[in-house]
Amino acid sequence: MQSAGTGWGNGLLGVIIFSGSLPATRVAVGGFSALFLTSARAVIAALIGAAVLGLLRQARPERKDLASLAIVSLGVVVGFPLLTALALQHITSARSIVFIGLLPLSTAVFAVLRGGERPRPLFWLFAILGSATVAGFALSNDGSASLTGDFLMVAAVVLCGLGYAEGAALSRRIGGWQVISWALLLALPLMLPAAILAWPQAWSDVSAPAWIGLAYVSIFSMFVGFIFWYRGLAIGGIARIGQLQQLQPFIGLALAGLLLHEPVAWSMIAATALVVVCVFFARRYA
Repeated sequence: MQSAGTGWGNGLLGVIIFSGSLPATRVAVGGFSALFLTSARAVIAALIGAAVLGLLRQARPERKDLASLAIVSLGVVVGFPLLTALALQHITSARSIVFIGLLPLSTAVFAVLRGGERPRPLFWLFAILGSATVAGFALSNDGSASLTGDFLMVAAVVLCGLGYAEGAALSRRIGGWQVISWALLLALPLMLPAAILAWPQAWSDVSAPAWIGLAYVSIFSMFVGFIFWYRGLAIGGIARIGQLQQLQPFIGLALAGLLLHEPVAWSMIAATALVVVCVFFARRYA
């Protein structure tokens, strides 16, 4: 019971931290290009990870772990940040947050494919129903729709689910913060040149909110959140704890409305609520 409670607690903290990612990204792309934002946040987080690894004298990962770390890098260091930054140039953060309702299903699928978990049939029934709700919302025209933005968000969710499941499985052996730290360092040779190439031409044109957004996604979204999230997934089960992401759309929509003053349509709230109900029952049968 203690391990289960620890898993849920760590997972919840991770979800709360991640809930601010899309609103912060929306603010940051107002001052930085999508490529610079993606690469800069990875470089900053990699430097933090390197410092922590050095201070705590962590051993290097084994050769057999490099493939898994590469998948984590592709999913959560490069893929999800870049695709969401591109998507948020076409859609509002409020709309993008609804697509996070697909993350529990994406994570669960990869929990089976990469983590060896086997949820019960009823789990898949509710997980698919929730995803169908999100798809129906995406196809509806609520005034903020964009085929390009929606497609980028779906692709981002798929890669993120892969990165979550792969990282969680690896965390069982080497630890959650170690996984994200090594994954960041593995991506550093790619992300550092990308940051230099996408360097802003005029720093004076970058607003203070954009700097705050960059700081949040670099420190919290890219590093601190994963410490709790991977630990929660590793302890409590990838498919089961992954369903905590049912809370992320609610928290994210609240942040988008309160901090960014974006319109939150009733259809967004209705779709999110239905997804949360479906994911609640999916979690129960995980």
